[in-house]
Amino acid sequence: MILPIVYFNDPILRKKGAKAAVFDASLAALAGDMIETMRAAPGIGLAAQQVGRALQLCVVDVSRVGDKTMSWELDGARTPMELFMPLVIANPALTVHQVEKGSIEEGCLSFPGIRGNVERRDEITVKFQDAQGVPHVLVCNGIMARCIQHEVDHLNGVLFIDRMSKKTRAPLEKAIKELEAKTQAAANPVAGARS
Repeated sequence: MILPIVYFNDPILRKKGAKAAVFDASLAALAGDMIETMRAAPGIGLAAQQVGRALQLCVVDVSRVGDKTMSWELDGARTPMELFMPLVIANPALTVHQVEKGSIEEGCLSFPGIRGNVERRDEITVKFQDAQGVPHVLVCNGIMARCIQHEVDHLNGVLFIDRMSKKTRAPLEKAIKELEAKTQAAANPVAGARS
């Protein structure tokens, strides 16, 4: 089932997610709905906060990106991507490697039409549980590492606009304010009709 995506400045986007404690059919169903929502959007990642749930759960699928420079190792093996994507990540513990930083344009499903350069490290290790609660370790770089960093930020109430330099964010400020006003009007239609 496709879920409604929450837009900036809905308060849920600033909430740190609670740990996923029970790995049952309802969590698996939520993860499945999030994957369907992410693909329909279309996007390459989606966090629980973006569908109105303050939970340490996100989904990622970079299998269609075509980044030939990207590399990964899942649980110590170079598992073919089609065997583990889309990836369900619960309760992630992220370690950012001290490698070169790179600035690349990012977008976000909670900020339709708004894109800007964000500086991030190129390589990470993430320890997480899958939808069944099985623990995994993923070491990756490239767009996979960037996407996971973006989604883990969401799980902690951090948005990609928070990571932008002032110079990058300044020309986007008008669009961000307009989106904020639209979200506020949708949340409070009576007040929105008066203004």
